[in-house]
Amino acid sequence: MFEKLRSNHKLLEFIRFGIVGIGATVIHYGFYLALIYGLNFNYNFSYTLGYIISFIFNFFASTLFTFKTEATVQNGVKFAGAHLMNYFVHMILLNVFIIIGIPDNIAPILVFPIAIIINFFMVRIALKK
Repeated sequence: MFEKLRSNHKLLEFIRFGIVGIGATVIHYGFYLALIYGLNFNYNFSYTLGYIISFIFNFFASTLFTFKTEATVQNGVKFAGAHLMNYFVHMILLNVFIIIGIPDNIAPILVFPIAIIINFFMVRIALKK
């Protein structure tokens, strides 16, 4: 069973993507909370700084660990483009779910799995040749 899993490179890549994504989310949210509650910073500034730090971690972890490519400026620009596109996917899905009547506290839960799958393929395309 482990040999079959080891030979399934795309599945392993997706698992590594999930690990990096969880790590990036923890970093982002941790910095956000620390800046708001620890240093009393503005929530917009805190969220943005947490996102930037998380994005940097995410880029290097995605290139070196998830997709095993080089961390170049060109890959960084493509990675940023993929994440910018993913942000719009998040916002569109969130608004569609709310417009069709899904409560705003439930809508993000539905957005998350869809956006993760879309982001995986966009980042994969951006970082792989």
